[in-house]
Amino acid sequence: MPYTKRRRLVTTAVAIALGATTLAACGSDSADDTESGPASLTYWTWTPGMDKVVDLWNKGPGKKDRITVTVKKQASGDTLVTKILTAHKAGKAPDLVQAEYQALPTLVSNDALADISKNVGGAEGKFADGVWQQTTLGTDAVYAVPQDIGPMMFYYREDLFKEYGLTVPTTWDQFAETARKLKKAAPDKDLTTFSANDSGLFAGLAQQAGAKWWTTSGDRWKVSINDAATKKVAAFWGGLVKEGAIDNQPMYTPAWNKALNTGKQIAWVSAVWAPGTLTTAAPDTKGKWAMAPLPQWSASDNSTGSWGGSSTAVTTDSEHRAAAAKFAAWLNTDSAALNALAKESGIYPAATNAQTSGAFLKPPAYFANQADFYTKAADIAETTAPSAWGPNVNVAYTTFKDAFGAAAKSKSDFGAALDEMQADTVADMKKQGFEVAE
Repeated sequence: MPYTKRRRLVTTAVAIALGATTLAACGSDSADDTESGPASLTYWTWTPGMDKVVDLWNKGPGKKDRITVTVKKQASGDTLVTKILTAHKAGKAPDLVQAEYQALPTLVSNDALADISKNVGGAEGKFADGVWQQTTLGTDAVYAVPQDIGPMMFYYREDLFKEYGLTVPTTWDQFAETARKLKKAAPDKDLTTFSANDSGLFAGLAQQAGAKWWTTSGDRWKVSINDAATKKVAAFWGGLVKEGAIDNQPMYTPAWNKALNTGKQIAWVSAVWAPGTLTTAAPDTKGKWAMAPLPQWSASDNSTGSWGGSSTAVTTDSEHRAAAAKFAAWLNTDSAALNALAKESGIYPAATNAQTSGAFLKPPAYFANQADFYTKAADIAETTAPSAWGPNVNVAYTTFKDAFGAAAKSKSDFGAALDEMQADTVADMKKQGFEVAE
């Protein structure tokens, strides 16, 4: 992934308080909120059905405001980030882009995203604090409007928990004891697995524990991937793998699907989008699962991590930033737009007012037995812990898969794998020209 060689950072009191990444890009001034006149905008997104959602804008508010939006379907992940940066280098990035939260620091540090705080600041109250913070990067700027989120939850086979006399764990200590109790009662079964293929899952678990992987100190970055909070998470899961209390195989494989479908694995730490995955992976167990909040590190805690999610951002190349910001706010806060996103795109909205209305009045078909599924999900989403992403998440994630993959397979020290993740991330940042605090 290309990066510019020199970055400038500006640290604010707000950023220090939140412990979040702070950035300042020389060309990302707040959009001119006095802009008027017709505008034709282009939006790069991977979300399915987005063209149908955008049609509502083009025929309604957009038509009135003379702002037309054209959807250009793209790939997601690092592929899209690379394409955006390449287009921006040539001064030809689109007006709007869909960006995962962890990609925002990379795009901002490359001066690719505009500060749209003057245009969308009023939308802040429609989102949970921890969600909104991901688009501000801890500054007074706003670099995107939250679109969808993936608050993490605990899924379990309700029938098998009853059969084996298991209680739904509310703390991680109870989770470990539940895993051991199941293994003793049914040696051929596992509570769950640790999947070294899923760096986003591990990042969310660390986030819940209070980790702040990337922050700033003065005018330098500080990388703390192996901080105390993450070490605690790594030691916990590594310990369970080493003693054989849980499985150590990756998820999203035919073997994993079979384990879920046959009841060999009876629980899953996942996110709000899990019903869709379970529908495909374990079709024979429909109606047998239930969802609960993620276990906590202390009985007095009440927080969750995030696994996935994206936002709508305006690029610095756009000649109509205010118009683009107006559309981004509409897309992610208007009730009709949010209902359409749920229906056409299957997303779980970041806007809190949409999480228990429209498409979310009834539980997912797979969880028809849990009438309060989305009510409970909305309550959990409100507890999303703040995150602290940096400009080379892809490097950290790649090392996670390699180092933790080897550790999980050999049932060796997860702490050493975490240290490797830290070292590789710091080395890459220095190589790319970032100032990194030791």
